[in-house]
Amino acid sequence: MNQITLRPRALSLSCLLALCLPLAACAKPEAQTPAAAAPIATPAAPAAPLVSGLPDFTQLVDRVGPAVVNVETTIVRNRQARRGGPDMDQMPEFFRRFFGPEFGFPGEGQEGGAPEIRGRGMGSGFIISADGYVLTNHHVIDGASEVKVKLSDRREYTATVVGSDAQYDVALLKLDAKDLPVLAIGDSNRLKPGQWVVAIGSPFGLDHSVTAGIVSAVGRSTSAEQRYVPFIQTDVAINQGNSGGPLLDVSGQVVGINSQIFSASGGFMGISFAIPIDLAMSAVEQIRSSGKVSRGSLGVAVGAVSAEMVQGFGLPDSRGALVNEVVAGSAAAKAGLEAGDVIRAVNGVAVGSASDLPPRIGLMAPGSKVELEVLREGRPRKLSATLGVLEEDAQRPGSAPERSAAPAAPQTGSVALLGLEVVELTEAQRRQAGLDAGQGVRIAQVSGGAARQAQLAPGMVILQVGRNKVGSVAELNRQLGGYKKDDVVMLLVRAGGSNAFVAVKAGQ
Repeated sequence: MNQITLRPRALSLSCLLALCLPLAACAKPEAQTPAAAAPIATPAAPAAPLVSGLPDFTQLVDRVGPAVVNVETTIVRNRQARRGGPDMDQMPEFFRRFFGPEFGFPGEGQEGGAPEIRGRGMGSGFIISADGYVLTNHHVIDGASEVKVKLSDRREYTATVVGSDAQYDVALLKLDAKDLPVLAIGDSNRLKPGQWVVAIGSPFGLDHSVTAGIVSAVGRSTSAEQRYVPFIQTDVAINQGNSGGPLLDVSGQVVGINSQIFSASGGFMGISFAIPIDLAMSAVEQIRSSGKVSRGSLGVAVGAVSAEMVQGFGLPDSRGALVNEVVAGSAAAKAGLEAGDVIRAVNGVAVGSASDLPPRIGLMAPGSKVELEVLREGRPRKLSATLGVLEEDAQRPGSAPERSAAPAAPQTGSVALLGLEVVELTEAQRRQAGLDAGQGVRIAQVSGGAARQAQLAPGMVILQVGRNKVGSVAELNRQLGGYKKDDVVMLLVRAGGSNAFVAVKAGQ
């Protein structure tokens, strides 16, 4: 490393004095042509603040508080069924979410005693009609043998469960009462990130606790189990017992139902989720009229469009929902949708990502006609579909019970361009996987770095290269014949009974 050594030197008096002046004052003056002075920026006039002051929620709470209720549930279990430790898979959703594996029923593990044991749960809710209809979460009352509702004035009612829906996590209760205080229903479609919102509920049983924050995001997807809910994300403090309570805007109108938190510890960590009130009220109307909620079904499995897929499919950008699978006989199949299509809009409204599509379709009634704008091989198309009824319990393709069969000696081959070893499937293996005759080749080994990065693994089945189906090793190599090193190859792959496109960079 070079070092710089400073040595003292004698300074003239003029230069000593110039230490307080610009350095140029010590230099010998020279004649020079004056340069034009650069314009000096003047301070801008003070701008009006974009945010001023902090809101005062006292009037809001005074007005809406009486319509927020505490919900207590009783769960009765057979003692014999509980011996040997808790069965978390059979435990009601409310307890699994908030109490975890340490939760137990009073008296559990004791021999003798009453043949039944009782557990208690807690949550929140709010009144939506003066004649006693109350809205809360499905998971608050799921599995309950008794539901009690306490009002802010300490009145207590035994509630009747009119109906509930697990997908939307909404439950409608009825109290035998009249002239009750009611919350006004707002418009969750108008919410924007940055808006103030307020939650009122009973965290840890502490009735009518008020917390406030802002909307962090809208249209969030949190899990495959609730893919039909475009959640409102907030930073409002939500804890055990807040579930089912209202999320309010600054006008005191309900814009959501507090439902979930994102937590590694079980407590609030700054991220909470609420069900949009427009979706919840749609469910309420259906429950009141028919006792259940029906959703429209297009009959597709969709995925996100990555940057690699943009290149592989020749797309203009990554907006839209990539169709990975079309269910036979579904609305999508009848409309002519194909795997590899990208749905860009529904009824003229843009689809920004794959998570936008399920809630939008689900909110439509079965039998509704929808206009779809899709990209196929980079070119736009318009298709019309008539939605079917969503049947969550219907078996997906490939979900048939496994059957054992003695496979014939498979034909193997190497796909050097992708770093794969593949093997042909027997007809018995195809039946077991829910595939048609002559469809697909199975991955036996993965050696290429790009293939590993794309999360390809032995046992997966390659169904297509781009939009072209493959059913043999020879056909797979033929389809890859037009690709060269560094090209992006789109493979439609089947794993675990579901199809999905993956992008693999060739020769890596």
